[in-house]
Amino acid sequence: MKAVVWHGVGDIRLDDVPEPKIQDRHDAVVRITTSAICGTDLHFVRGTVPGLAQGRILGHEAVGIVEETGTGVRNFRPGDRVVVPSTVACGVCSYCRAGYYAQCDNANPNGKQGSTTFFGGPEAAGGLDGLQAEFARVPFAHTGLVPLPDSVDDASAILLSDIMPTSWFGARLAEVSSGDTVAVLGAGPVGQLAAVAARLQGAGRVIVVDGVPDRLSLARDQHAETVDFNAEDPVEAIREMTGGIGVDRVIEAVGVDAEHPERGPAAVGESEKRRFDEEGDLAAPVQNPDRHGTWRPGDAPSQAMRWAVDLVAKAGTIGVTGVYPPHADRFPFGAAMQRNLTLRMGNCHHRRYIPRLVSMVASGVLDTTPFITRWADTEGAIAAYEHFDRREQGWTKVALDTA
Repeated sequence: MKAVVWHGVGDIRLDDVPEPKIQDRHDAVVRITTSAICGTDLHFVRGTVPGLAQGRILGHEAVGIVEETGTGVRNFRPGDRVVVPSTVACGVCSYCRAGYYAQCDNANPNGKQGSTTFFGGPEAAGGLDGLQAEFARVPFAHTGLVPLPDSVDDASAILLSDIMPTSWFGARLAEVSSGDTVAVLGAGPVGQLAAVAARLQGAGRVIVVDGVPDRLSLARDQHAETVDFNAEDPVEAIREMTGGIGVDRVIEAVGVDAEHPERGPAAVGESEKRRFDEEGDLAAPVQNPDRHGTWRPGDAPSQAMRWAVDLVAKAGTIGVTGVYPPHADRFPFGAAMQRNLTLRMGNCHHRRYIPRLVSMVASGVLDTTPFITRWADTEGAIAAYEHFDRREQGWTKVALDTA
């Protein structure tokens, strides 16, 4: 079968690989009909999240059809259409039963102290092959699959695998409630849908911060207020917009590959640039950008978090869904402490939120399809990665038609 395979930092290929097989009685094999490319996938190719094994299939977003189930999977049969949650969970441990699926005690073969397990990730995250392939093995399939009604097609369902639940989770982390003014840092796929989630959870006002014009335009399409950090200082702009107070809540949807402003009043000075350069060397000690500049790590790993601390109101809340590897340790802790900020962060408990989100799509309350800005087929997957990596116009979110 065809699959997108990681061979090293800066090196991904479309390879022919063996089809997966049932390995455990709780497994299922799913024929993938639609997958997608995520910013997290770019972290692996850029080198900001290390630890992938050479030959690992990438991807953690998928919709598909069940092909085969193990004897322990009692709730699905071949032919069922399903969405695959990005994180893997057993469904029976104390964490899963409390809804903390991303901290499952049994999914990670590294043991109970292992990190969140997800498809297409590093060995520390379970070392599972991903979902940018024609077929995939899904462990703990009785929990790790969510059924789709016929009324929810692939285009409506693919963002329910990761991006929409992560965005919903981000708004929950930030404790968004009725009437809140919310800033979303990052207008990539998660940031776009975090603005949607904040509205659905009661926000009275949503402000989206980014530096890419067409992503800001997409945010304005949903009537979010926007701030271009290359045209104005986002901290000063948001303070002015909020009467000098700041926002009640921040959703940080950027992560370790943040970029500092290229121009304008927020452009960094030489001392800040040196600090960010040092952070970048620590965040991505192995780098391999190609001659076109693709696969280059972000040049300001802590930029989004520093802005989050500065632009939120005193006693406000910051919810972090942007990905940071364990070795990313630069954070303005003292400034946050002195302002009585609440910081909540982590990997999304996808299985907790996906069933509700499927129902919201089926009922017409939620429509994620406007946020898929490009479709590509399997043969065009590597080129799609390159366009997405360069943040080219129109490449905010890429779905892959693997069928």
